[in-house]
Amino acid sequence: MEAESLYNLLQLPQAGPPVEEELPQGQKRKYVPPTSRKDPKFEELQKVLMEWINTELFPEHIVVRNLEEDMFDGLILHHLFQKLAGLKLEVEEIALTEASQRRKLALVLEAANRSLQVEEQQARWSMEAIFSKDLLATLHLLVALARRFQPALPLPTNVQVEVITMERTKSGLKSEKSVEQLTECSTEQDQSKKDVFDELFKLAPQKVNAVKEAIVNFVNQKLDRLGLSVQSLDTQFADGVILLLLIGQLQGFFLHLKEFYLTPSSPAEMLHNVTLALELLKDEGLLSYPVSPEDIVNKDAKSTLRVLYSLFSKHKLRESTDGMSCGSPN
Repeated sequence: MEAESLYNLLQLPQAGPPVEEELPQGQKRKYVPPTSRKDPKFEELQKVLMEWINTELFPEHIVVRNLEEDMFDGLILHHLFQKLAGLKLEVEEIALTEASQRRKLALVLEAANRSLQVEEQQARWSMEAIFSKDLLATLHLLVALARRFQPALPLPTNVQVEVITMERTKSGLKSEKSVEQLTECSTEQDQSKKDVFDELFKLAPQKVNAVKEAIVNFVNQKLDRLGLSVQSLDTQFADGVILLLLIGQLQGFFLHLKEFYLTPSSPAEMLHNVTLALELLKDEGLLSYPVSPEDIVNKDAKSTLRVLYSLFSKHKLRESTDGMSCGSPN
């Protein structure tokens, strides 16, 4: 196959120079063709990972919109790894030149590999691959980080993608197709980790109101001493005020009025409150499923229920079972 026709077939979004010019002789490189990029599970994997990263880095005002374009220079990987591992890496914050970006990315990957207990030779990613915006290498790294630091993250299982491996030989470009495995096959344990509210809204929507009613009763019992009450889970938690007060009551937190907006007057102030509430829940180990603060502010019922159920399951169900372990709502 000639280089030009193969290049046209791939239609890479970040194409740059022709493949024949950028691929040194004797080296191989993998590409994801357009048909593979449109695979629903491949797209879902990228979406879940981006939402996870954006949730983790929201307090730092960092937003990822494209995994190929936004991750290559090490800046976002630097912030993400520091947040996940609770470590401070001694690297320059802003790297402007290609040499400094490569140096920073190499240091971040070295630290990540140590944490993941992966030898550089065994890793399915490398500094060169990620810096060259290799989507497969970036996905392998992010999946490994998610498995290590957020094992409950509901990554789609058994994600496979057909790739084209190209090699430049003395006689020209050589290509072959193969299948790349990005996530493992589903197991019974994986199935048990599925988010209960995804299943509830999908398979038993008629039970949603019953769950809401049980949680409303629980919330009102706890807020009664403050002279507050809740009638609608869908709307009254959007500004974060009642959520923060509820967390304070249940977890024994004292929140100074300077830390949040008691009467938020703008979406930004509401977002500040909700973000603070989610951070408190994460610090207490109560959020096993990533929740976007924007979804709460936008009155997303499923996200609001996830957050409130994390409190409900710890306090109400523990009381009712007298210390026995409790599961998801029936």
